[in-house]
Amino acid sequence: MKPTLLKTAALAVAIAAGSVHAATEQQIAELGKSLTPIGAEKAGNAAGTIPEWNGGLATDAGELKDGFLTNPYAGDQPQFVITADNYEQYAEQLAPGQIAMFKRYPETYRMPVYETQRSVGLSDEIYQAARHNAANSQLVKDGNAVTGYKLAHAFPIPSNGLEVIWNHITRLRGHSFERVVTQATPQVNGSFGIVRFVEQYALPEALSDYDAESMGNILYYFKQQVTDPSRLAGNVLLVHETVDQVETPRMAWIYNAGQRRVRRAPQVSYDGPGTAADGMRTSDNLDMFNGAPDRYDWELVGKRELFIPYNSFNLGSPEHKYDDIIQAGHINQDLTRYELHRVWEVVATVKSDQRHIYAKRHVFIDEDSWQAAHIDHYDSRGTLWRVAEAHALHRYKDQVPGYALESLYDLVAGRYLVMGMNNEESRDYDYSYRATSREFTPTALRQSGVR
Repeated sequence: MKPTLLKTAALAVAIAAGSVHAATEQQIAELGKSLTPIGAEKAGNAAGTIPEWNGGLATDAGELKDGFLTNPYAGDQPQFVITADNYEQYAEQLAPGQIAMFKRYPETYRMPVYETQRSVGLSDEIYQAARHNAANSQLVKDGNAVTGYKLAHAFPIPSNGLEVIWNHITRLRGHSFERVVTQATPQVNGSFGIVRFVEQYALPEALSDYDAESMGNILYYFKQQVTDPSRLAGNVLLVHETVDQVETPRMAWIYNAGQRRVRRAPQVSYDGPGTAADGMRTSDNLDMFNGAPDRYDWELVGKRELFIPYNSFNLGSPEHKYDDIIQAGHINQDLTRYELHRVWEVVATVKSDQRHIYAKRHVFIDEDSWQAAHIDHYDSRGTLWRVAEAHALHRYKDQVPGYALESLYDLVAGRYLVMGMNNEESRDYDYSYRATSREFTPTALRQSGVR
């Protein structure tokens, strides 16, 4: 598929004026018809290599085993494998970072490609919210804030790069959840240690004491406690992520277990260092990209077909240990699954009056889930520096898309970071988690961090 240029001069003028309406009545009428309920193209492609969307996986598509979902595609075999020897044959469906990985690790990096399965299926509540958002969501304050949207997917029918990136930022992660996940930053030889986190996440609407007046500018609440290794255990991060980060920038606090004190953490944003990441990621690398988009100009290139990690049930399976996944140079690609999907392509360039260690980000976002699938990061010299891949996994029982893990490869250092793994943990995500706003206050941090 050739990239389709969607940005217009009139649209650019509208953004500069302060607000943009997301979609026309005629466009909205296509949700659930030619478009999926959250805005993807419902039809397959002309070549037949991308099928029609038929509702995604049913909630009973598999069973729970040891607290984890079973793989509904366990019997699938790769259709072919892309390697350093044949990647040029598939170059039109590869991101620059994927090509760079074949060149950096020609002996070991490979992409097993499977039949495309459009597995993402969401609840009627989310579909209704998407229709509401298509009619009501607006970009305001030069695109750095959104008004009029609810729950998820602010712009199901986007018309510019900012709306696409806001769809990733506001996408469905569940109303609330608790999870135990791990992070590792392997050395060049593949040796690694595990950092373990207990994390809670909640939309304001999911809190039992939700108050629209006082929480109207909160996008979500997030709390992260380090439980391993012992030298970091007890440290806690709290984030109040705001919708309008011009009016109220992200509010973050850290409880340091060694000092036994809570302090504001303005560095937990943009290119501030990521938690316990050995300098291998920035704060806004978590979740592929998070936080305010105001330091970049976001150019919508269009849509294209790309091989991206998808339906990564095998990679996320408790049958595999962390030692099975983490290897020298990159994760064990034999455990991965790639599929051909349509993605939105956006190029983010740092504004002339702003700064960031990533001068450019080349972003590819899955049309069916609005999750970022792949992001290439460039330094100030225009050199491709870091390559991020998110291995998508649809948690069909709860109808929530997510990741089995995220990887971030440093092409210069020859190291990488992998985060979000839970293969060896006792349970998968708990979407039944419920909380009150009191659990997401700075006062509650000290209690959370007691060793």
